[in-house]
Amino acid sequence: MADPSRSELADFLRSRRERLTPEEVGLPNGRRRRTPGLRREEVAELAGIGVDWYVRLEQGRDVSPSLTTIDALARVLRLGSAEAAHLRALARPAGAAAWQRETVPEPLRRLIESLNLPAYITGRRWDILAWNDAASDIFGFDRMKEEDRNGVLYILTDPAARHLLGAAWADEARRMVAQFRATHDLLAGDPAFLDLLERARAGCPEIAEWWPEHDVRDAGGGRKVMNHPERGLLRFEYATFQSTDDPALKLILYTPV
Repeated sequence: MADPSRSELADFLRSRRERLTPEEVGLPNGRRRRTPGLRREEVAELAGIGVDWYVRLEQGRDVSPSLTTIDALARVLRLGSAEAAHLRALARPAGAAAWQRETVPEPLRRLIESLNLPAYITGRRWDILAWNDAASDIFGFDRMKEEDRNGVLYILTDPAARHLLGAAWADEARRMVAQFRATHDLLAGDPAFLDLLERARAGCPEIAEWWPEHDVRDAGGGRKVMNHPERGLLRFEYATFQSTDDPALKLILYTPV
C-alpha cells in the first residue's frame, strides 16, 4: 500500500517549485512558460540531483532521498526553517505510528488547573485534552461536546470563534490550517486525521482555497486581540511549550497584555 505521506511530499515540493520565478534563483526567464514557477529540470540542476530522481519525488514514488538531497532542495526552493523541517519529516522512510489519543499526566493537569492565567493542553491532532477555568471562560471548552473539543474545529467551524476573533479571524484560521497541515501530512492516511479534515472542510468553505497552498507553520507564540461577549476587548500574548513526558502534548499559555 502506498504511503500517503509520499503524496504529501510530492504536493509540497510541487507547490514550492511553482511559487518561485527564474529570476529569484538567478536563472534567465527565457521563453514563455506554460505553467508558473520553475521547471522540474531547473530544480534538479540547481540542487545537483538527477532529473529522473526529482521527477520520482514529485510523482510520490517510494524513494528515499538522502538528507543531503533534501537540504539541497530546501535551499533551492528557498524554504523557511519550518518548511525545511517539514520537508525533512516528509522525506523520512515510512513507518510513522498510527495516531492514538494522548493522555495528560496528572501532575501536568493539576499544574494548569492551578494557574490563574488561561492555559490548555492539546495533542498531536489538536484535540483539547485539558484546560483550566480561565481558558474555559474565554473559549467555552466546558460547553463543547467532547468530539468537538478540538482546536482546528473550534477556530475553523465554531461561530463563537469567528465572533471572538472578529477581523483577525481569517489570519488566525490560516495559521491554524498551516499548523494542522504540518502534522496532517505525516499521518495523511490515518482515519482520525481524515475525519477531522473532512469535518473542517464541511464547516469552513475557506479551506478550499487555503489547503492547496500547502502552507506549514510551527506552533509558536504571538499576540491575540479578542472580543469577549461578556468581558469586552481582551489582549493576550501566548506561548507554546512542549511536554517532556510526551512530546505530542503542547501547553498553550496566555498572558494579558
